[in-house]
Amino acid sequence: MRRSSIITWDQVRVGGLLVVALGILAFAVYRLGKEAKLFSSRYRLIAFVSSANGLREGGTVTVAGQLAGSIRKIEFLPVDADTTRNLRITVDIDESLREQVRRDSRVMLRTQGLLGDKFFDITPGTPRFRALHDGDTLMLGNSVDYDAMLQQASVAITDIVALTHDLRSVTNALVKGEGTAGQLLTNRGLYDRLNTTLGSAGALLTRLQNPKGSMGRLLDDPALYDNLTHMIASVDTVAAQLHSGKGTASRLLYDDSLYNKLLTVTTGADSLVRRFSQSNGTAAKLMSDPALYEQLVQAVAHLNEILVDIRKNPKRYTKGAVKLF
Repeated sequence: MRRSSIITWDQVRVGGLLVVALGILAFAVYRLGKEAKLFSSRYRLIAFVSSANGLREGGTVTVAGQLAGSIRKIEFLPVDADTTRNLRITVDIDESLREQVRRDSRVMLRTQGLLGDKFFDITPGTPRFRALHDGDTLMLGNSVDYDAMLQQASVAITDIVALTHDLRSVTNALVKGEGTAGQLLTNRGLYDRLNTTLGSAGALLTRLQNPKGSMGRLLDDPALYDNLTHMIASVDTVAAQLHSGKGTASRLLYDDSLYNKLLTVTTGADSLVRRFSQSNGTAAKLMSDPALYEQLVQAVAHLNEILVDIRKNPKRYTKGAVKLF
Protein backbone atom coordinates (compact mmCIF):
# COMPACT_ATOMS: atom_id res chain seq x y z
CA MET A 1 0.00 0.00 0.00
CA ARG A 2 1.52 3.35 -1.05
CA ARG A 3 1.90 6.03 1.62
CA SER A 4 0.36 9.34 0.81
CA SER A 5 2.91 12.08 -0.10
CA ILE A 6 0.70 14.84 1.20
CA ILE A 7 2.01 16.49 4.41
CA THR A 8 -0.74 16.96 6.85
CA TRP A 9 -1.16 19.87 9.19
CA ASP A 10 -0.40 17.68 12.21
CA GLN A 11 2.99 16.75 10.78
CA VAL A 12 3.78 20.41 10.16
CA ARG A 13 3.00 21.25 13.75
CA VAL A 14 5.16 18.39 15.06
CA GLY A 15 8.04 19.43 12.81
CA GLY A 16 7.72 23.02 13.89
CA LEU A 17 7.80 22.03 17.56
CA LEU A 18 10.93 19.94 16.95
CA VAL A 19 12.66 22.86 15.21
CA VAL A 20 11.75 25.25 18.01
CA ALA A 21 12.95 22.76 20.65
CA LEU A 22 16.26 22.25 18.82
CA GLY A 23 16.67 26.03 18.52
CA ILE A 24 16.04 26.51 22.22
CA LEU A 25 18.49 23.70 23.03
CA ALA A 26 21.16 25.20 20.78
CA PHE A 27 20.66 28.65 22.30
CA ALA A 28 20.87 27.22 25.81
CA VAL A 29 24.06 25.33 24.97
CA TYR A 30 25.54 28.47 23.46
CA ARG A 31 24.64 30.61 26.47
CA LEU A 32 25.90 28.05 28.96
CA GLY A 33 29.10 27.60 26.99
CA LYS A 34 29.57 31.34 26.82
CA GLU A 35 28.98 31.73 30.55
CA ALA A 36 31.39 28.87 31.26
CA LYS A 37 33.79 30.19 28.61
CA LEU A 38 33.79 26.81 26.85
CA PHE A 39 34.05 28.25 23.36
CA SER A 40 36.78 30.83 24.07
CA SER A 41 40.44 30.30 23.27
CA ARG A 42 42.48 29.24 26.30
CA TYR A 43 46.08 28.78 27.39
CA ARG A 44 47.53 26.59 30.11
CA LEU A 45 49.35 27.52 33.32
CA ILE A 46 50.87 25.32 36.01
CA ALA A 47 50.95 25.63 39.79
CA PHE A 48 52.68 23.45 42.41
CA VAL A 49 50.95 23.01 45.76
CA SER A 50 51.43 20.89 48.85
CA SER A 51 47.76 19.96 49.13
CA ALA A 52 44.70 20.29 46.93
CA ASN A 53 42.12 19.44 49.54
CA GLY A 54 38.69 20.36 48.16
CA LEU A 55 39.89 20.90 44.56
CA ARG A 56 38.88 18.61 41.70
CA GLU A 57 39.50 18.35 37.98
CA GLY A 58 37.05 20.54 36.12
CA GLY A 59 36.78 22.86 39.13
CA THR A 60 36.48 26.61 38.88
CA VAL A 61 39.40 28.93 38.20
CA THR A 62 38.89 32.65 38.83
CA VAL A 63 40.92 35.81 38.35
CA ALA A 64 40.17 38.40 41.03
CA GLY A 65 37.06 36.41 41.92
CA GLN A 66 35.68 36.33 38.34
CA LEU A 67 35.28 33.12 36.31
CA ALA A 68 38.35 32.71 34.10
CA GLY A 69 38.73 28.99 33.34
CA SER A 70 38.82 25.53 34.83
CA ILE A 71 41.19 23.01 36.39
CA ARG A 72 42.39 20.67 33.66
CA LYS A 73 44.46 18.17 35.63
CA ILE A 74 45.67 17.43 39.17
CA GLU A 75 48.57 14.99 39.34
CA PHE A 76 51.07 13.80 41.92
CA LEU A 77 54.79 14.53 41.61
CA PRO A 78 57.54 12.05 42.53
CA VAL A 79 58.21 11.89 46.25
CA ASP A 80 61.11 14.10 47.35
CA ALA A 81 62.21 16.22 50.33
CA ASP A 82 60.28 19.30 49.13
CA THR A 83 56.84 18.83 50.67
CA THR A 84 55.60 22.14 49.24
CA ARG A 85 55.46 20.63 45.72
CA ASN A 86 53.48 17.45 46.19
CA LEU A 87 50.94 18.16 43.45
CA ARG A 88 51.00 19.81 40.03
CA ILE A 89 47.81 21.55 38.97
CA THR A 90 47.26 22.42 35.31
CA VAL A 91 44.63 25.08 34.64
CA ASP A 92 43.12 26.48 31.46
CA ILE A 93 42.75 30.28 31.44
CA ASP A 94 40.68 32.35 29.02
CA GLU A 95 42.97 33.96 26.44
CA SER A 96 41.25 37.31 26.90
CA LEU A 97 42.58 37.50 30.47
CA ARG A 98 46.24 36.99 29.55
CA GLU A 99 47.15 40.59 30.39
CA GLN A 100 45.68 40.19 33.86
CA VAL A 101 47.82 37.21 34.85
CA ARG A 102 51.47 38.22 35.24
CA ARG A 103 54.61 37.03 36.98
CA ASP A 104 53.69 38.73 40.24
CA SER A 105 50.25 37.10 40.27
CA ARG A 106 49.65 34.68 43.11
CA VAL A 107 47.45 31.62 43.46
CA MET A 108 45.02 31.42 46.38
CA LEU A 109 43.05 28.30 47.25
CA ARG A 110 39.85 29.90 48.41
CA THR A 111 36.55 28.58 49.72
CA GLN A 112 33.08 29.55 48.57
CA GLY A 113 31.68 30.81 51.83
CA LEU A 114 32.90 29.21 55.03
CA LEU A 115 32.10 25.57 54.30
CA GLY A 116 31.63 25.63 50.51
CA ASP A 117 33.73 24.09 47.74
CA LYS A 118 37.26 25.30 47.14
CA PHE A 119 38.30 27.03 43.94
CA PHE A 120 41.49 28.17 42.29
CA ASP A 121 41.77 31.98 42.47
CA ILE A 122 44.50 34.06 40.78
CA THR A 123 45.32 37.61 41.84
CA PRO A 124 45.85 40.12 39.00
CA GLY A 125 49.42 41.21 38.31
CA THR A 126 50.95 44.66 37.83
CA PRO A 127 52.43 46.28 34.71
CA ARG A 128 55.95 46.02 36.12
CA PHE A 129 56.00 42.29 35.29
CA ARG A 130 55.35 40.56 32.00
CA ALA A 131 52.25 38.52 31.26
CA LEU A 132 52.49 34.74 31.65
CA HIS A 133 52.60 32.59 28.54
CA ASP A 134 51.38 29.09 27.85
CA GLY A 135 53.13 26.60 30.16
CA ASP A 136 54.44 29.18 32.68
CA THR A 137 54.27 28.53 36.39
CA LEU A 138 52.08 30.42 38.83
CA MET A 139 53.48 31.26 42.27
CA LEU A 140 51.52 30.13 45.31
CA GLY A 141 50.43 32.83 47.76
CA ASN A 142 49.41 32.62 51.40
CA SER A 143 46.02 30.97 51.54
CA VAL A 144 43.74 30.79 54.51
CA ASP A 145 43.69 27.26 55.89
CA TYR A 146 40.06 26.82 56.86
CA ASP A 147 40.70 23.32 58.19
CA ALA A 148 43.19 24.72 60.69
CA MET A 149 40.72 27.46 61.52
CA LEU A 150 38.01 24.90 62.13
CA GLN A 151 40.35 22.92 64.38
CA GLN A 152 41.16 26.06 66.34
CA ALA A 153 37.47 26.87 66.47
CA SER A 154 36.73 23.41 67.82
CA VAL A 155 39.37 23.92 70.53
CA ALA A 156 37.84 27.31 71.32
CA ILE A 157 34.37 25.77 71.51
CA THR A 158 35.72 23.12 73.88
CA ASP A 159 37.19 25.84 76.07
CA ILE A 160 33.91 27.76 75.98
CA VAL A 161 32.03 24.64 77.05
CA ALA A 162 34.46 24.11 79.92
CA LEU A 163 34.11 27.78 80.88
CA THR A 164 30.35 27.41 80.80
CA HIS A 165 30.57 24.47 83.20
CA ASP A 166 32.83 26.49 85.50
CA LEU A 167 30.44 29.45 85.41
CA ARG A 168 27.59 27.12 86.17
CA SER A 169 29.49 25.80 89.20
CA VAL A 170 30.17 29.35 90.35
CA THR A 171 26.56 30.41 89.95
CA ASN A 172 25.37 27.29 91.77
CA ALA A 173 27.73 28.11 94.64
CA LEU A 174 26.43 31.69 94.70
CA VAL A 175 22.83 30.52 94.73
CA LYS A 176 23.61 28.14 97.61
CA GLY A 177 25.22 30.97 99.57
CA GLU A 178 28.72 29.50 99.59
CA GLY A 179 31.65 31.86 100.09
CA THR A 180 31.65 35.60 100.73
CA ALA A 181 29.91 36.48 97.45
CA GLY A 182 27.25 33.85 98.08
CA GLN A 183 26.69 35.19 101.59
CA LEU A 184 26.37 38.71 100.19
CA LEU A 185 23.68 37.47 97.82
CA THR A 186 21.74 35.26 100.22
CA ASN A 187 22.49 36.32 103.82
CA ARG A 188 20.16 39.08 104.96
CA GLY A 189 22.09 39.60 108.19
CA LEU A 190 25.33 40.28 106.37
CA TYR A 191 23.52 42.73 104.13
CA ASP A 192 22.10 44.52 107.18
CA ARG A 193 25.52 44.72 108.85
CA LEU A 194 27.06 46.03 105.65
CA ASN A 195 24.29 48.59 105.37
CA THR A 196 24.89 49.63 108.99
CA THR A 197 28.62 49.94 108.34
CA LEU A 198 27.96 52.11 105.32
CA GLY A 199 25.64 54.28 107.39
CA SER A 200 28.33 54.67 110.08
CA ALA A 201 30.88 55.53 107.43
CA GLY A 202 28.50 58.16 106.04
CA ALA A 203 28.03 59.63 109.51
CA LEU A 204 31.79 59.70 110.05
CA LEU A 205 32.29 61.51 106.75
CA THR A 206 29.63 63.99 107.79
CA ARG A 207 31.47 64.64 111.06
CA LEU A 208 34.77 64.98 109.23
CA GLN A 209 33.19 67.59 106.98
CA ASN A 210 32.06 69.65 109.98
CA PRO A 211 33.88 73.01 109.61
CA LYS A 212 34.19 73.38 113.41
CA GLY A 213 36.08 70.13 113.91
CA SER A 214 39.79 69.49 113.59
CA MET A 215 39.51 67.50 110.34
CA GLY A 216 37.07 70.01 108.90
CA ARG A 217 39.49 72.84 109.66
CA LEU A 218 42.30 70.85 108.05
CA LEU A 219 40.15 70.56 104.94
CA ASP A 220 38.72 74.07 104.82
CA ASP A 221 40.87 76.42 106.93
CA PRO A 222 43.70 77.99 104.89
CA ALA A 223 45.65 78.81 108.06
CA LEU A 224 47.38 75.42 108.05
CA TYR A 225 48.34 75.93 104.43
CA ASP A 226 49.71 79.40 105.20
CA ASN A 227 51.70 78.07 108.18
CA LEU A 228 53.14 75.31 106.05
CA THR A 229 54.04 77.86 103.38
CA HIS A 230 55.82 80.06 105.95
CA MET A 231 57.60 77.05 107.42
CA ILE A 232 58.83 75.97 103.98
CA ALA A 233 60.00 79.52 103.31
CA SER A 234 61.89 79.53 106.63
CA VAL A 235 63.48 76.19 105.84
CA ASP A 236 64.48 77.55 102.44
CA THR A 237 66.05 80.60 104.14
CA VAL A 238 68.00 78.36 106.54
CA ALA A 239 69.18 76.23 103.62
CA ALA A 240 70.29 79.38 101.78
CA GLN A 241 72.25 80.52 104.85
CA LEU A 242 73.88 77.12 105.14
CA HIS A 243 74.89 77.31 101.48
CA SER A 244 76.26 80.83 101.93
CA GLY A 245 79.38 79.59 103.76
CA LYS A 246 78.91 81.97 106.73
CA GLY A 247 78.30 81.06 110.32
CA THR A 248 79.30 78.04 112.40
CA ALA A 249 76.83 75.57 110.87
CA SER A 250 77.77 76.61 107.33
CA ARG A 251 81.49 76.32 108.14
CA LEU A 252 80.81 72.86 109.60
CA LEU A 253 79.36 71.92 106.21
CA TYR A 254 81.93 73.52 103.91
CA ASP A 255 85.10 74.32 105.92
CA ASP A 256 87.42 71.30 106.24
CA SER A 257 89.70 72.83 108.86
CA LEU A 258 87.59 71.35 111.68
CA TYR A 259 87.79 68.00 109.97
CA ASN A 260 91.58 68.30 109.69
CA LYS A 261 91.85 69.25 113.36
CA LEU A 262 89.67 66.35 114.41
CA LEU A 263 91.80 64.08 112.25
CA THR A 264 94.97 65.41 113.92
CA VAL A 265 93.51 64.94 117.41
CA THR A 266 92.39 61.42 116.53
CA THR A 267 95.84 60.60 115.18
CA GLY A 268 97.51 61.95 118.36
CA ALA A 269 95.11 60.04 120.59
CA ASP A 270 95.76 56.88 118.63
CA SER A 271 99.54 57.39 118.98
CA LEU A 272 99.19 58.04 122.73
CA VAL A 273 97.09 54.89 123.21
CA ARG A 274 99.63 52.92 121.19
CA ARG A 275 102.47 54.23 123.41
CA PHE A 276 100.50 53.37 126.53
CA SER A 277 99.91 49.82 125.30
CA GLN A 278 103.48 49.22 124.02
CA SER A 279 105.71 51.00 126.66
CA ASN A 280 106.77 49.79 130.14
CA GLY A 281 106.24 53.12 131.91
CA THR A 282 104.04 53.95 134.86
CA ALA A 283 101.01 54.77 132.74
CA ALA A 284 101.29 51.47 130.87
CA LYS A 285 101.65 49.59 134.17
CA LEU A 286 98.64 51.45 135.56
CA MET A 287 96.68 50.13 132.60
CA SER A 288 98.01 46.56 132.64
CA ASP A 289 99.63 45.72 136.04
CA PRO A 290 96.98 44.77 138.65
CA ALA A 291 99.58 44.62 141.50
CA LEU A 292 100.44 48.30 141.14
CA TYR A 293 96.74 49.10 141.07
CA GLU A 294 96.17 47.21 144.33
CA GLN A 295 99.16 48.95 146.03
CA LEU A 296 97.83 52.33 145.01
CA VAL A 297 94.43 51.41 146.41
CA GLN A 298 95.99 50.34 149.74
CA ALA A 299 98.10 53.52 149.93
CA VAL A 300 95.08 55.68 149.34
CA ALA A 301 93.18 53.73 152.00
CA HIS A 302 95.99 54.23 154.60
CA LEU A 303 96.23 57.91 153.75
CA ASN A 304 92.52 58.24 154.24
CA GLU A 305 92.79 56.60 157.68
CA ILE A 306 95.57 59.02 158.68
CA LEU A 307 93.52 62.02 157.57
CA VAL A 308 90.54 60.79 159.56
CA ASP A 309 92.72 60.31 162.66
CA ILE A 310 94.22 63.80 162.23
CA ARG A 311 90.74 65.29 162.22
CA LYS A 312 89.86 63.38 165.39
CA ASN A 313 93.14 63.88 167.35
CA PRO A 314 95.00 66.82 165.91
CA LYS A 315 97.05 67.28 169.13
CA ARG A 316 98.67 63.91 168.66
CA TYR A 317 100.31 65.12 165.50
CA THR A 318 101.02 68.70 166.65
CA LYS A 319 102.59 67.85 170.07
CA GLY A 320 106.08 69.23 170.43
CA ALA A 321 105.72 71.48 167.40
CA VAL A 322 107.83 74.60 167.50
CA LYS A 323 105.93 77.83 168.07
CA LEU A 324 107.38 80.74 166.26
CA PHE A 325 105.02 83.36 167.54
